[in-house]
Amino acid sequence: MSSPFLDKHGQFIPQKQVLGNGSTAVVLLQDGIAIKTPLRWPWSSDSDFKVHLESIRREQKVYHRLQNPDDHRSSGIVRCIECSTESTQLALIPNGDLKGYLTKHQPSREVKLSWFCEMAQTLSYIHDSSVLVADIASRNFLLDSDLSIKFCDFSEASLLPLDSDMEAVDDNGYTTHVDIGFLGAVIYEVVTGTKCDIDLYEHNDPTDGRAYWPDRSGLPPTQDIWLGRIIEGCWDGTFRTAHSLLAALSAVTSPLEE
Repeated sequence: MSSPFLDKHGQFIPQKQVLGNGSTAVVLLQDGIAIKTPLRWPWSSDSDFKVHLESIRREQKVYHRLQNPDDHRSSGIVRCIECSTESTQLALIPNGDLKGYLTKHQPSREVKLSWFCEMAQTLSYIHDSSVLVADIASRNFLLDSDLSIKFCDFSEASLLPLDSDMEAVDDNGYTTHVDIGFLGAVIYEVVTGTKCDIDLYEHNDPTDGRAYWPDRSGLPPTQDIWLGRIIEGCWDGTFRTAHSLLAALSAVTSPLEE
């Protein structure tokens, strides 16, 4: 059976090769490696392909920045094996994405808490590397064979100057607060089993183009749920950095704590 996606020769890609896709790229399984290439639909124009290719190349620069074996926190990023002009070779992560994993498994609170600490630790590394992720969602985390968790999608990321003041940086509304807020939404989803949809453009003027974190009234309640206070802190700005979020998560000494 063929997928709806085309390869560079204009032929339909076999469905069994497709690991996943987003709005600009498709990820294929080839020889035990995940290959990320620009998305091609049968109706895609040359200009569509050019935009998707530019997204791949921007993301490659982010991967290059974040591949740092001298910092143990970089292990929370899926490993980039090689980049070419039209594709990115990534390590194959066997347990798939977090969103799909949770539809089939019910991990313990201990496992979930370890994920949240790993997420916060890796986000601290990403921000320390002067990168904003922008698109943090359960579908963009992968689970390795040992259930360690990894960030895998930087197609919307902002690659900033290395000397950036990350607590002050603002890329058209995207900030470290927004990244931490989105991570709080992932924690909420894992804890409650309910996706927390956040639209940064819901109430802004169409001509504005800036992203805005929503008012508290647009977010679900966190009372009486596990880690509710930490989730709330992600959303209300209590955690100004991913380091402070990690400290709060690391201080949870029992999975029964709220």
